[in-house]
Amino acid sequence: MSKAGSRAPRYLIGGAAVLVTTVLFVVPFIFIIFMAFKDQVQAAKLDFSTPLKNNLISNIVDVVQSRNYQLITAFVNSAILTVVSVTGMVIAGAMVAYVRQRRVSKWNKVVDMLVLAGLIIPPAVVPTIWVLQGVGLFRTMPGLILVEIAFGMAFTVLLFRAFIGTIPKELDEAAILDGAGSFRLFFRVIFPLLKSVIVTVVVVQSVFVFNDFVNPLYFLPGDENATVQLTLFNFKSQFTSQYNLLFTDILLITIPMLVMFVFFNKRIVEGMTAGAVKG
Repeated sequence: MSKAGSRAPRYLIGGAAVLVTTVLFVVPFIFIIFMAFKDQVQAAKLDFSTPLKNNLISNIVDVVQSRNYQLITAFVNSAILTVVSVTGMVIAGAMVAYVRQRRVSKWNKVVDMLVLAGLIIPPAVVPTIWVLQGVGLFRTMPGLILVEIAFGMAFTVLLFRAFIGTIPKELDEAAILDGAGSFRLFFRVIFPLLKSVIVTVVVVQSVFVFNDFVNPLYFLPGDENATVQLTLFNFKSQFTSQYNLLFTDILLITIPMLVMFVFFNKRIVEGMTAGAVKG
């Protein structure tokens, strides 16, 4: 078979992948943009028609002013939740991964099993609420931050561990000979080498935490504690729905993470493949 003939199936597979991606991601996003430009009457039809006139600015004003500027409060809450949670995941996940990778112990298999269980077993909402109530952290931002860190630790540890395994142990030994303690060894020698993986964890987990709907709904109820995803309730009720405002809200809360993903897309791929390539 000629090289041209062997390449044909690859092009077909690539074209099919692009087509599926377009249908699953691009088309819905275009639909959201169209709906955000419509007025309430046209948006109520929920069809894929082009807007008859530009109502985007008025829709944005209505969304921002809704419920005494709740969207602004929600953005602040989501920003605090995302920044603090992801920072905790990065530091704690990197430390756990380093200890697990460097220290040989009879507990290693148990730790690995628990980490994998964090990826496989779904979170238990009721017991988690009971624990948070017991320690006085239910309906509080610190409680939700701890929940987000706990739920994201398994993925973070696995990603860091794969990369730390490619770092020569001689670096540790040299730092110890120079008088570095455990914390200095980790934060001055190992941690700076994890930049590519850190960027990957920050972007991926930021998107997950910022777009999280379930955890804030269960563990941080209340309008004053609303995150951006919970503001979607504002424009949908049992009897009437303001779809133009609903999709404008979706557009506004999608843009920050979309911009982050576009700018750091290359770094995400580098971080995900760094351990395999260096290994």
